[in-house]
Amino acid sequence: MEGQEGTQQPHLVLAHKRFLLTHPDVQDIEKVRLKEEVFAVVKADDMVPLYETLVGEGLLEKDQSVLDSMRAKNEEELKSLEEKIADAEENLGESEVREAHLAKSLFYIRTGDKERALEQLKVTESKTVAVGQKMDLVFYTLQLGFFYMDFDLISKSIDKAKNLFEEGGDWERKNRLKVYEGLYCMSTRNFKKAAKLFLDSISTFTTYELFPYDTFIFYTVLTSVISLDRVSLKQKVVDAPEILTVIGKIPCLSEFLNSLYDCQYKSFFSAFAGLAEQIKLDRYLHPHFRYYMREVRTVVYSQFLESYKSVTIEAMAKAFGVTVEFIDLELSRFIAAGKLHCKIDKVAGVLETNRPDAKNALYQATIKQGDFLLNRIQKLSRVIDL
Repeated sequence: MEGQEGTQQPHLVLAHKRFLLTHPDVQDIEKVRLKEEVFAVVKADDMVPLYETLVGEGLLEKDQSVLDSMRAKNEEELKSLEEKIADAEENLGESEVREAHLAKSLFYIRTGDKERALEQLKVTESKTVAVGQKMDLVFYTLQLGFFYMDFDLISKSIDKAKNLFEEGGDWERKNRLKVYEGLYCMSTRNFKKAAKLFLDSISTFTTYELFPYDTFIFYTVLTSVISLDRVSLKQKVVDAPEILTVIGKIPCLSEFLNSLYDCQYKSFFSAFAGLAEQIKLDRYLHPHFRYYMREVRTVVYSQFLESYKSVTIEAMAKAFGVTVEFIDLELSRFIAAGKLHCKIDKVAGVLETNRPDAKNALYQATIKQGDFLLNRIQKLSRVIDL
């Protein structure tokens, strides 16, 4: 499962194609091409467990001769690896023994045998002394976790990596771990932490095995838009040279970001519609599609209303390039959910903002806590008097 620098790990590309095969929005003619590509990779890497899974899911047709051929190749290669391990243990040093065990781990990873791969990685770790090499084994485990979307495995591996870094470890691997953790946070809907980790890694990105740099910038912008305030967004994203060099290559992303910051809401909605398809077809973002769409709309509606004490619904609908009925329905949902601090005067056709006063809220909270404390003291004094 090794990805060369600058190229995405092939099995993660395969996982994305497998995801697209199950996606209802992907056209049938496209699925025919994807099916051929998936079968070619499975056959080339002799991925028997995955092939059987895909056949069971109805994504591939069963070919017994292909299955028998893959099994025979795997048995032959495994026998050769076992012989090398035995030879290394008898005649060679510790580093050679470790390399032989690592080769067996990579064989199981390549063939898609998750359980045996994890067992063999543990054996390889027991033969490993250097912290850097132990970290590399954790990265293999993390790649397995992302291939199978096993979040429990990913979470435990990230914690393990952090413990290893307390023993030592170089900055390059620490920066790579930030991207892995950022992807995990994004995949588990912790967009705020994901944005922070991605922004920290933006100038030192080397994690090409997970995704290309363009995709990394795509994720960074999407997570930052719903996590940062306007000032931070301007400093860290809108004006960031690393983002400016790439953002133009990604359809709709530049318009999405800049129109939001420049308050060009009609352009923003147009770009947002274009990005929605990309988000829907992304393996990591797809489960959070509806949530993300809501969060972005909350940000943009809040930003628009921030400038007004009151505004007509018609003026807001015109600014966003939508109908009055649409904006009325949208806002009523967000207000009911407590996402927007305003009220609709349907008769006058006006929106009135009622932004919470932070100082007043703090004052009220202090009074409430003080009252609670006085009650506790009175109760305690009665007990002491008795």
